Amino acid sequence: MTRVEFFFNVKDKRQKLVSISEKLIARGMKLMVYVSTADEAAATRNYLWQQPCCFLPNDSADGAISSSSPIVVDFDHENLLHDEVLINFQHPHPRFFSRFKRLIEIVGVEEEDKETARIRYKFYRDRGYEITVFDEASKGT
Repeated sequence: MTRVEFFFNVKDKRQKLVSISEKLIARGMKLMVYVSTADEAAATRNYLWQQPCCFLPNDSADGAISSSSPIVVDFDHENLLHDEVLINFQHPHPRFFSRFKRLIEIVGVEEEDKETARIRYKFYRDRGYEITVFDEASKGT
């Protein structure tokens, strides 16, 4: 069954993505970052490539090196290349999330983002998924 994790009260969602991605890649894992639009996918890929702290190789699902890239950033679920970790930046929940071993939801501090995350949380909980919650506000981040 898919492990579901929520990171709530994240001040900078992209920077949290960098932090999570760096840890997962270090463990040899592959991840898919699921965003809403092609423009958001391109912006996220560029952001990951430009990090001075770490090397975060990534591509789109239809890219030439995507099968070997540890991070795939896409807005279309038609080209799922692996089933390890899905990081969701969309609402509602991805219809295909249960294919993945692990689902990560990164939730910002804005009330609208929290409200849509509560809906996804309830969806997962009502279907019996075990959910782990991390509250970034308690860390002082």
